[in-house]
Amino acid sequence: MIHEIFARIRAEGERPVWISLAAEALAVARSGSVDRALPLAGVTFAVKDNFDVAGMHTTAGCPSFSYMPERTAPVVQRLFDGGAILIGKTNMDQFATGLVGTRSPYGACSSVFDPRYISGGSSSGSAVAVAKSFCAFSLGTDTAGSGRVPAAFNNLVGLKPTRGLLSTTGVVPACRSLDCVSIFARTAQQARAVWHVAKAVDLTDPYSRAIPPGAGAAPWVKGPFRFGVPKDDQLQFFGDAEALALYRQAIERLETLGGIRSIIDFSVFRDAADLLYSGPWVAERFAAVGEFLSHATEGVNETVKNIILGGAKYSAADAFRSMYRLEAMKQQAAEQWAQMDVMLLPTTGTIYTREAVDADPVRLNTNLGFYTNFVNLMDLAAIAVPGGFRPNGLPFGVSLIGPAFSDEALLALASRYLGEPTDENIPNCVLLAVAGAHLSGQPLNHELTSRNARLVKTCRTATDYRLYALHTTPQKPGMVRDPAFKGGGIEVEVWAIPEHEFGSFVAGIPGPLGIGTLTLDDGSSVKGFICEPAAIAGAEDITRFGGWRAYRNAGKMGS
Repeated sequence: MIHEIFARIRAEGERPVWISLAAEALAVARSGSVDRALPLAGVTFAVKDNFDVAGMHTTAGCPSFSYMPERTAPVVQRLFDGGAILIGKTNMDQFATGLVGTRSPYGACSSVFDPRYISGGSSSGSAVAVAKSFCAFSLGTDTAGSGRVPAAFNNLVGLKPTRGLLSTTGVVPACRSLDCVSIFARTAQQARAVWHVAKAVDLTDPYSRAIPPGAGAAPWVKGPFRFGVPKDDQLQFFGDAEALALYRQAIERLETLGGIRSIIDFSVFRDAADLLYSGPWVAERFAAVGEFLSHATEGVNETVKNIILGGAKYSAADAFRSMYRLEAMKQQAAEQWAQMDVMLLPTTGTIYTREAVDADPVRLNTNLGFYTNFVNLMDLAAIAVPGGFRPNGLPFGVSLIGPAFSDEALLALASRYLGEPTDENIPNCVLLAVAGAHLSGQPLNHELTSRNARLVKTCRTATDYRLYALHTTPQKPGMVRDPAFKGGGIEVEVWAIPEHEFGSFVAGIPGPLGIGTLTLDDGSSVKGFICEPAAIAGAEDITRFGGWRAYRNAGKMGS
């Protein structure tokens, strides 16, 4: 397979997708010797050419900037350690400055669906390499949308993780405080597998961080969930009516999955987006490569150079003022997040031809960042997924966006959206079956909802459970398993409660009740309420009612 990949690349030509290739003989040898028990054993990948790989030049899309690193970037090394096979390093908008894929002396990439149209950038080659099946997945970077826009234009999944979960040590920075390593794949499941291997705390990266306890909890993943969409007058498709129609179809698709549409005010997110290129964060690009660009000329893209050198005009006072503005915007955005679990946006409002971008490179690039530029500034996670095709055959994409550390939940929802097989895992949550006063509408249900628990389903236990009306005040049911009994099962509600809230919930449960493991009618096991056997002495066996609610209703009717 490795020989075949390199043969296809030679037949097509390295440019414009590749800047450099790994040694074919080494890739073949590694493929033959890799431990097949590793999570990515034999899986092929590519990296954007702003990642360091020992023994391969790093150019960041600029030949005169090229250097030979002594060490491989930790995030790439983790993929090697996981068994993945590197094919090569891919083309990019120079210094990761652009969303178009045309700002490179190594050539302009195109969408694999029509060579007249742009591939998107700045991780252009990384997206095209996967779309052309030169590799199974690839790494890009994403500061303003560079890992999502090319995914949309090539019908791929593009995961932009939470800042700091994947190390950026050994990656040429664009805006170091905002940069993210991104993942391109054909499926959300593949992206998830790569993400699990790639993420790790890296003490050599000052922006590296771990997921705090409870931060990734997503009790809404399997049950009803709220998704935010902007007001109609806040959407922008730049005249692309077909993109608007496909976005509406994406909204309907989420609704079929149990999503509840919530109309949000998108203006605060747009205001934050304007800070990225119209504020002092451009100075961070100058801090990264401005000194080099002040003197270099060979192979330098003039549009990129002008953008980055423009960052020199900002002062420290400008930076602090914008930081204050951004923090105020985050507080305003929190009001919108209170109305939604996830946001659904177009990844881009439209797509452009290479000719159009060449004629108007800055304005059209800005348009492409309309729905992406704010995400890292607001410390959010996002995943771009395919959203259908226009009548002319060009793809459209949408993005699922969530709070920091919601990566696992976004990947799970993306899999559901794409119709991929999914497991029953609910990120960082405990599944809890309740049968009495914690049922929906009952007096103690608030003990679940106040802990951000969500109802997953209503079902029944296995057939060998009995239910008793205990002598407690207020009266509560007690459930006991009796292996010799075969009934119809007891009605329960299964709730997903965040793991970090579970302990306080259990601590508040008075005897004779406790938490154990229950078996449901489908054979699965969840945590649930159990009762001390001594408490059922003299208690009424109410199993015949099938559940606490039915028993209570029967009592009310009898009175």
